[in-house]
Amino acid sequence: MEKIFDTNFLDGLLQQAKESPRLRQNYDLRNSSEDTSQRMLNALQPGTQVPMHRHETTAETVVCLRGKLEEIIYEEIVEYIKDNDAKSFDGGDTMRKVSYRETARYLLSPTEGNHGMQIPPNTWHSINVIEPSIIFEAKDGKYIG
Repeated sequence: MEKIFDTNFLDGLLQQAKESPRLRQNYDLRNSSEDTSQRMLNALQPGTQVPMHRHETTAETVVCLRGKLEEIIYEEIVEYIKDNDAKSFDGGDTMRKVSYRETARYLLSPTEGNHGMQIPPNTWHSINVIEPSIIFEAKDGKYIG
């Protein structure tokens, strides 16, 4: 069955996000739960928390249909620290420390001419929602929730 994503539909999705405790609401675009892709509309309100995450084996396409948000990109920093007072997971005295450093922020807003971006595989990222926004997201692979 065809579905038109008109202004009324998008307004309704943003209203659902506003009423949600998580301040976001997605609309699944897959053909079935067995679909081997991930496609969705995601309505996001300012204040929603999108934890930093990555998709190890697939790129993610993000297109902003409405609103304004920032895609924040991070690099993972791994350090090995010698600690004589602690034992690591392998019984040695070297501890593995992982931290993250912000490397870029990309403004996505159709009214400002920045419609979307491709996030490479294995890239740590999160979102900062500036104003109520709707994004289209697509990734390879079946959703595992």
